[in-house]
Amino acid sequence: MPELPDLQVIAEFLQRELVGAAVTQVAVLKPIVLRNLYGGEVAAPLVGARVSAVERRGKFLLFALSSGARWVVNPMLAGRLRYHETSERVPGRPFVRLSFDNGSTLSYSDPKSMGKVYLTPALELVPGLSGLGPDALSGELSLETFAARLRRHHGELKGILTNQQFVAGIGNAYADEILFCARVYPFRKRNTLNSEDVSRVYACMRSVLQSALDTLRQRVGADIHEEIRDFLLVHGRGSMPCPRCGTAISEIHARQRVTSFCRQCQPGTLIRQ
Repeated sequence: MPELPDLQVIAEFLQRELVGAAVTQVAVLKPIVLRNLYGGEVAAPLVGARVSAVERRGKFLLFALSSGARWVVNPMLAGRLRYHETSERVPGRPFVRLSFDNGSTLSYSDPKSMGKVYLTPALELVPGLSGLGPDALSGELSLETFAARLRRHHGELKGILTNQQFVAGIGNAYADEILFCARVYPFRKRNTLNSEDVSRVYACMRSVLQSALDTLRQRVGADIHEEIRDFLLVHGRGSMPCPRCGTAISEIHARQRVTSFCRQCQPGTLIRQ
């Protein structure tokens, strides 16, 4: 699942490559992911329009076009964008392609068919976008604001961190990394946290995401379709030694996701499966 660091690097790359380029062709090969909120022909608001900005908001990518249209990508679990020369043959069959007058094409593929691509005249029409909480790396999200927002939520901490209405941009993988950094059990209830716990979670949220962002800026380049996770410390590393204490990393399948953590560094009572 692409998360804040992945999508921020993609947005920065496409901002450099596509701003000023005009759309020359739109191909919808698998319509299941496309939501045309204009109605009518998809090409009408797109072809001839120039890209004026590319940005990230939470786990959405937003493309602003000179026609006033907005192209919004919410990749969800498995959606991927590939940037390539229009003449280049790429593996697989994409769902949607946008080609540009600079000789490039942006293709969207989604093996799970769970993501969404919106063509819309207004961002407020995109489901889930207006309800996002503050960005997890926003300069306006202070410790005090984080703590106050956290008090409004109940339940397990990992579930709260991945709730986009709490803070935007964190998914399954980076929630594991943040809680490992903070030495907090992923299934711990929010109401058991003290102020020191909250401060550690906040600090780790900022440091883990920023460190990942710095790493990906160095490594991704034009290969925005590649998901690089080999530098993560616990997520996806079940049975491997904890980098902090050497205990085998545990993995639990619950809440329709895999949670990776160290039961020595992050003690807690395991839930019954």
